[in-house]
Amino acid sequence: MPLSSSSTSSTKSIRRAASELERSDSITSQRFMGRRQSLIEDARKEREAAAAAAEAAEATEQIVFEEEDGKALLNIFFTLRGSKTTALSRTLKVFETFESKIHHLETRPCRKLKDNLEGLEYFVRCEVHLSDVSTLISSVKRNAEDVKTTKEIKFHWFPKKIADLDRCHHLVTKFDPDLDQDHPGFTDPVYRQRRKMIGDIAFGYKHGQTITRVEYTEEEINTWREVYSTLRDLYSTHACSEYLEAFRLLERHCGYSPDNIPQLEDVSCFLRERTGFLLRPVAGLLSARDFLASLAFRVFQCTQYIRHASSPMHSPEPDCVHELLGHVPMLADRTFAQFSQHSLSDEPEVREFDPETAAVQPYQDQDYQPVYFVSESFSDAKEKFRAYVAGIKRPFSVKYDPYTSSVEVLDNPLKIQGGLEGLKDELKVLTDAIGVLS
Repeated sequence: MPLSSSSTSSTKSIRRAASELERSDSITSQRFMGRRQSLIEDARKEREAAAAAAEAAEATEQIVFEEEDGKALLNIFFTLRGSKTTALSRTLKVFETFESKIHHLETRPCRKLKDNLEGLEYFVRCEVHLSDVSTLISSVKRNAEDVKTTKEIKFHWFPKKIADLDRCHHLVTKFDPDLDQDHPGFTDPVYRQRRKMIGDIAFGYKHGQTITRVEYTEEEINTWREVYSTLRDLYSTHACSEYLEAFRLLERHCGYSPDNIPQLEDVSCFLRERTGFLLRPVAGLLSARDFLASLAFRVFQCTQYIRHASSPMHSPEPDCVHELLGHVPMLADRTFAQFSQHSLSDEPEVREFDPETAAVQPYQDQDYQPVYFVSESFSDAKEKFRAYVAGIKRPFSVKYDPYTSSVEVLDNPLKIQGGLEGLKDELKVLTDAIGVLS
């Protein structure tokens, strides 16, 4: 039966209404889906923000620093991989950007990297504005790995065995000819390459090894000859008798002469028989801490390279001319009875040796020293220095054991008692010897 016009119109209306409802439902559904997606996105962002805030809060809690006069004193440790060639400059730029004052910078080979890549661990002690602490740490983390802070270590590591000196050869780069524009060899690439080649001997040296010999060039021997001949003429009027006697022995046994630069291995063997001292090759100027730590084991760190030929009578850094002619003869003297300065003009001011005063005397390297501290004898200097050291506060003492070439930390009564027992044995030997002679 055919539909009437009214019925057709009604059907169309129903369909239109259904379509409108469907379209409305679709729009509502789309709006709902969009809102649901928005809620999920908002929740994700909130979670990320909360995690970031928690991480920032955790990082802030882990930052350890000391506050002093409105400044933060930070001890920061971080690692830079060898493959990141610009990482160091970017990291140091961070400290510059925050106007931080670096008090100490130290490096050592990294032993924590798991992928066998070479890298360095850095320790930086710096001073920065309190408000910049968190931001500075975050900036360092963008360039470095394993960034952490810690409290200042009041008692630093120091070598306990003579073999530990293998870990004490970090250089102070102040006088490195590759970096210091005032160095006489800075503009001489041939000298710099030669200096590096000889320095690499020291970097590869380990305690107990034979010191590699250096085949010196004619130019280096000429530089040595000029200094050697000049000083040798002055020794008779400026050096003490102990120095003169030791120098004669070095000429006889170690090849000291105007035409020959002695080899460290020969000199070291000679010193060991005379006084128990050893020489150890070093690639440049050591920190005072490492140099003094070596002396505690009767080890003298000695360079093998020769100063630049353009400045034979003065070098801003130690070289084997300075050490073989200046230090070694006194290390060969058994009594150390007198003290001598090689003050070769009337210009320097001479003062009585006083450790308190000498310790704060400004030191400059570009010329001869304007002030010399003189002691009448080694015994007098030793007693004054012992009194000075006794005033340094520390919660332990140390004792050197010559049998094992090691330093024992005396930090409990049992160790002290053991030291006293050893001293009693030595006193017994001396007492018996006196009895035999009497």
